[in-house]
Amino acid sequence: MSNISYYTQEGLNKLKDELNFLKTKERASIARQIAEAREKGDLSENAEYDAAKEAQGLLELKISKLEEIVANARLIDESQLDTSKVMILTKVKIKNLKNNQMMEYTLVAENEANLKEGKISIDSPIGKGLLGKKVGDKVEIVVPAGTIPFEIVNISIS
Repeated sequence: MSNISYYTQEGLNKLKDELNFLKTKERASIARQIAEAREKGDLSENAEYDAAKEAQGLLELKISKLEEIVANARLIDESQLDTSKVMILTKVKIKNLKNNQMMEYTLVAENEANLKEGKISIDSPIGKGLLGKKVGDKVEIVVPAGTIPFEIVNISIS
């Protein structure tokens, strides 16, 4: 079962850069740690060797997961986005109907989410609640703090 995820060119490049770093620099670093620990003698009582081997296993697991993500990644063509409804990579301006506060978010893939940059995951409660909605739609979204009513004010391309 493949988990297809959608990414911007920037997001996909970050994933590929991280994967390349892990495969080159991190693998070499752990190989050196294992070699140094081996030189210290008896492996059966060598905690440094055990720790380095465990780190190697965790690194290989992380590399494997990233390779799967990259293999199942799909690039989004931003020029083909439809702004008539909220979807991934659209910037949506919403109004909190409880306190009349305006907020603006860009919906992105989970790996690209960054609240400081105004990017929220399409898998977050707010992201899920907004997907497919149109300007003028009112929606109640359940968040950890309770249920918040929102109105979609504007949809644009980020």
